[in-house]
Amino acid sequence: MNNQRISTNNLKKMALFGYFSLLFFMPLWLLVLSPSEGLSTSTTLLLFVLPLLFPLKGLLQGNPFTYAWANFIVLIYFLHSLTTLWVLPSDRIWATLELIFATTMFLGCSYYAKYRGQELGLSIRKKKKDK
Repeated sequence: MNNQRISTNNLKKMALFGYFSLLFFMPLWLLVLSPSEGLSTSTTLLLFVLPLLFPLKGLLQGNPFTYAWANFIVLIYFLHSLTTLWVLPSDRIWATLELIFATTMFLGCSYYAKYRGQELGLSIRKKKKDK
């Protein structure tokens, strides 16, 4: 029996909270709260919403492989939030929220993929043969 402090169900909820928070917050921020003069609506949606839609099906199905790969997508939002924190003080609160949501998704996805994969007997490492 695995001696975990947090269940995979709770890790999945954590990851999905971060995911859906980003999915709804990004267009709200970039189109309503602080619209960019340099980006059109369609460009904003293409750059900041479309990448989040790719893992949607696998995340909802609880596929640990999708949770692991979704972390590559969430790096876009880490970089965006950290860059905005550095160069645009007027959007500091929005960038902080993005960073919190991205971190929540990243941690939830990472640990869900690890522990759910273990529960299912999945491994990316080759098992050593008995000698």
